[in-house]
Amino acid sequence: MRRSFVITITTLILIWTSCLVAGAVAIKDITFTTKGAGKVLFSHKEHLKQSGMTNECTACHDSIYAIKKKVRYTMADMEKGKSCGACHIGKKAFALKECVRCHHVKEITYTVKATGPTHFSHKKHLSSTPDCNSCHPALFVAGPNKRVTMAEMYKGKSCGACHDSKKAFSIRNCSSCHPVKDLKFATSGAGIVGFSHAKHAEGNSCDKCHTRLYATTRSKSRVSMAQMYKGKSCGACHDGKNAFDIKKCGSCHSTTDQKYIIKGAGNVQFKHSSHTGLYGCDKCHPKLYPTGQSKSKVSMKAMEKGKSCGACHNGKAAFTVAENCATCHKTE
Repeated sequence: MRRSFVITITTLILIWTSCLVAGAVAIKDITFTTKGAGKVLFSHKEHLKQSGMTNECTACHDSIYAIKKKVRYTMADMEKGKSCGACHIGKKAFALKECVRCHHVKEITYTVKATGPTHFSHKKHLSSTPDCNSCHPALFVAGPNKRVTMAEMYKGKSCGACHDSKKAFSIRNCSSCHPVKDLKFATSGAGIVGFSHAKHAEGNSCDKCHTRLYATTRSKSRVSMAQMYKGKSCGACHDGKNAFDIKKCGSCHSTTDQKYIIKGAGNVQFKHSSHTGLYGCDKCHPKLYPTGQSKSKVSMKAMEKGKSCGACHNGKAAFTVAENCATCHKTE
């Protein structure tokens, strides 16, 4: 009877021990869903590897965490030594301010209608400022935020709190965040005109042009050269003082030399380069010539009366068309 009792007790102890082992094996990682700050993974396995905690559940239970109580702690609580903050103080374990060690952060893309997608990189910002408290929650709540205008940023709101050209690059360096691209304008009879954002942004802030001169979306309305001469569009800066004069057309409009086939009198080569070196393009266009190659031909007699080349080549402004024919007509 005594022997049977001992065997029974021994069996019960073995079963109880097995249950404890099974319970230990059943310990699993826990994922906490936080409001606006992503998911946080707590790994029992990783914590039980740490010095002083090796297979020692009592290091946390129940002194720090009561297994049966479902209590949530705020970051403010943790900063006062509650919950994770009991160990994560930068001495026993990494500090709470190293938020990304627990909170999964992601890269964010803001859809901006006028300027295209704008990217915010947590990774890039955290490499220079690893303390998430620098922005959260004073500047941004941990989750979706209300949109802030550029005007508000100029006053120190949102990104403007740091991007003031002192702590970080100025928000007026718009292309650092907003993608910009070079533009091409097809002009009737005057070729393709290229506009380089990169070149213009080298010496000017974007607010120099946007939105005072141009909306941040490509407009369908065109501005004439006559309007530019009056200070509209490109003419606001390209006035010969702030930047080169828009009358130096070849700086933007690509020009090509023209070859005229003249039957029986030798071909004539017209060089834009030699003419624009002496005169502004408006000297000839569109008063004498439309901006494009005309199909109509002008006779020498008409030129001698002041038409076409004869308007300047009159023996006063330039050599006369009535003489020195070989200067233009090339004979073989």
